[in-house]
Amino acid sequence: MCEGILKARVSLDMLTADLKAMLVPEAGASSSPRRFGRRNDAPSILALLCDLADRGVEIRLLHAGVPSSAALAQLRRKLPENLTLRRCPRLHAKAVVIDSQAMYLGSANLTGAGLGAKVPGKRNFELGVWTRSPALIDAVMQQFNALWEGNQCKTCRRKDICPVPLEEPALTSSKSQAPKPA
Repeated sequence: MCEGILKARVSLDMLTADLKAMLVPEAGASSSPRRFGRRNDAPSILALLCDLADRGVEIRLLHAGVPSSAALAQLRRKLPENLTLRRCPRLHAKAVVIDSQAMYLGSANLTGAGLGAKVPGKRNFELGVWTRSPALIDAVMQQFNALWEGNQCKTCRRKDICPVPLEEPALTSSKSQAPKPA
């Protein structure tokens, strides 16, 4: 999936329950334990997303929880104009849509354990589908856009865990503001 993400040219829409600053080895690099998390010679997924955003790729990332401390530290240092984060504590879906033409849909979060970037004994057992089906991509994007725009916020019964709908509380950025009530 990471190689697919790096091929984005126009847009990247991502849903994940959990967001961490996992390290991503370069294509063809060894996946030894030293490559993942024990040395800083591999870029984090967030650094790669920032690079894509700097090249003009419009990135929308919707996640459920507060990102890991390493992810927050990275995002506070650099939040490019084209990278927008929103949070919905009820989100449990996992999908990555690349340029509205290819999609991963499955169980993996955007974490090292979820995407196999951990040593074999620490990886999650995940299932996912890679597709180019326009009908499936359109259906997922309709759901993504409804969540992104806050369509469920008015009737959500979990406002106790979501004090500021669709806003990343740990980041202050005009891009992450909740939509204005209609």
